[in-house]
Amino acid sequence: MNLTDRIVVVTGGAGGIGAALSRRFAAEGAAAVVIADLNADAAQAVADGIGPVAHATALDVTDEAQVRALVDDTERRFGRIDLFCANAGVTTGGGVEIDDAAWDRAWRVNVLAHVYSTRAVLPGMLARGGGHLLHTCSAAGVLTAVGDAAYTATKHASVGFAEWLAITYRDRGIRVSALCPQGVDTPMLADGIRDGHLGARVIEASGAVLTPDQVADAAIAGLAEERFLILPHPEVADYARRRAEDPDGWQAGLRKLVRRLTA
Repeated sequence: MNLTDRIVVVTGGAGGIGAALSRRFAAEGAAAVVIADLNADAAQAVADGIGPVAHATALDVTDEAQVRALVDDTERRFGRIDLFCANAGVTTGGGVEIDDAAWDRAWRVNVLAHVYSTRAVLPGMLARGGGHLLHTCSAAGVLTAVGDAAYTATKHASVGFAEWLAITYRDRGIRVSALCPQGVDTPMLADGIRDGHLGARVIEASGAVLTPDQVADAAIAGLAEERFLILPHPEVADYARRRAEDPDGWQAGLRKLVRRLTA
């Protein structure tokens, strides 16, 4: 995808990866970047920092009516949506013991929000014969988020949904990419480290922690090549191969790491 003169929507755009993506899309020449976030003031601050091509709006990605209204409003104002980035995400920091409300929130933000945005934006893209969906899924959707059961399960589901979309709609002009970073220097990771969450400590010990801008760089490269799986941490591909070839050995290695961190 060449981003020049494109119309782009980014959910979860008020900070972290979403803000970095928004800035980079504008720098690449997008005609409009719509920054949608539950925190409208923070989204506006990002838009103000970008300039006239950026437009901020409040959005609860778990409310399908709001998502559809966002898509309708964007298409009405700009004529189309070329790239929709379903980027919002949440962690829990817990295992099977977390309550149903936390499981439900993870499911609604990390999976159903992708379904809602796809339902809303896909008809217009199909009618025009093209479009790109970028879903932020996390390396947890390819591997495992140690210490966070709901995040692991929902991110695996989000990768699976993205793959289904890619298989189903590629021949109709729709490109789909799953952005799967590992450790990223965002409040999500920083808060987990501060609170002593096992998953955050495992990420911190597992390799490089990238900046959101580095993740945005990888996303731009992956979109340009129309890759399905975009891995800002190239080592994730090696981990995935090892996991597939020797699942018992892979799990044993993670258990060893957990024992070391919790000793």
